[in-house]
Amino acid sequence: MKLYWSPASPYARKVRATAREKGLAGRIEEKIVETAQDPADLIAANPLGKVPALALDDGTTLFDSPVICAWLDAEGDGPALVPAAGPDRFLVLRAEALADGIMDLAVGLTMERRKPEDERAPTTAARWRGQLARALDAVPGEVQRLPGAATLGHIALAAALAYVEFRHPDIGWRAGRPELTAWFESLAARPSLAETAPQ
Repeated sequence: MKLYWSPASPYARKVRATAREKGLAGRIEEKIVETAQDPADLIAANPLGKVPALALDDGTTLFDSPVICAWLDAEGDGPALVPAAGPDRFLVLRAEALADGIMDLAVGLTMERRKPEDERAPTTAARWRGQLARALDAVPGEVQRLPGAATLGHIALAAALAYVEFRHPDIGWRAGRPELTAWFESLAARPSLAETAPQ
C-alpha cells in the first residue's frame, strides 16, 4: 500500500497516527508529495489532487481522511478506534468532525495568509478566526465526553490542536485552557502522535 501525504497536513497526520495505532504503518509506504505541483501519481490516486490518499494493494484508492481512517480501523489490529455501534460511536465521530472543522479553518487561514495582500479577504479571514475560536472553546467538552483514552476522536483533536499551534501560534489556544493543555501534552506523547509530529 502507498500513502500520499504532505508533512504539514494535519489530515495526513491523523491518518498516519491511526495507521500506527492499528499496527499497519509497516505495511504502508509513505510517499511525500507536493500537492501544488499536481504530481501525476497523486492525481491518478485522487482526482482532487489532495492528501492524504491511500492506494490499496488491489488498485483501489481511498481518499479523504475520514474514509482512510475508517478503513484502517476496520483492517488493523487491536481495539477499535471508533465503537461499532451505540451512542459512543457518534461521540467519537462527532469529535472527529469537530477536529476536521478546526483543521479546515486553520488550513484556510494559512492559505489566506499566503496570498498576495491585494488578493486577501480580511472579512472572510476574520469570520474564520471567530469560528475557530468557538470551535477551540468546544474542544474541552468534546474531550470529556469521549469514551476511553485513545479513540479516533482523541487522535483527530490532538492533530488539529497541534496544527493550530504549528501554523498559528498567535492564536495561543493553550491560554486559559490548562486542563486541555495537560490532556494534549499527555496524548501527544503517545508513540503514534510523537512519531508524526509536524516538522
